[in-house]
Amino acid sequence: MPKRPCLDEKSIAPAALSAIESFHADAVRDVQESVRRNRVVVVGMAQNPHVRRVRRALDERGVTYTYLEYGSYLSKWRERLAIKLWSGWPTFPQVFVNGTLLGGEDLTKAALADGSLTSSLGPARAEASA
Repeated sequence: MPKRPCLDEKSIAPAALSAIESFHADAVRDVQESVRRNRVVVVGMAQNPHVRRVRRALDERGVTYTYLEYGSYLSKWRERLAIKLWSGWPTFPQVFVNGTLLGGEDLTKAALADGSLTSSLGPARAEASA
């Protein structure tokens, strides 16, 4: 699998690296912990139609998930930026299945349509805490 381009840590000044690592680290830790504990996690934001549609699609298929919401278009944008920098995914929602970033709305809907999302969950699905 090709590796996405990232600036090599050796090319980042120590003070800048420290700032990057601590940039809203609490939000990133919350997402990491939720992804570790739950089989399906949707990270989103209020008022975003893509987030609403992916949640509706999961609900319609009976897929239980944990939902983490970080602000709206006018709030918590720094926390969302930190999550985007951590995951490498540029938009919301960010859907994680079994600890792996599945993607956003289009890729999640495609995985629901082809059955790969639900088959990867097996008979026991994650507990909902939406």
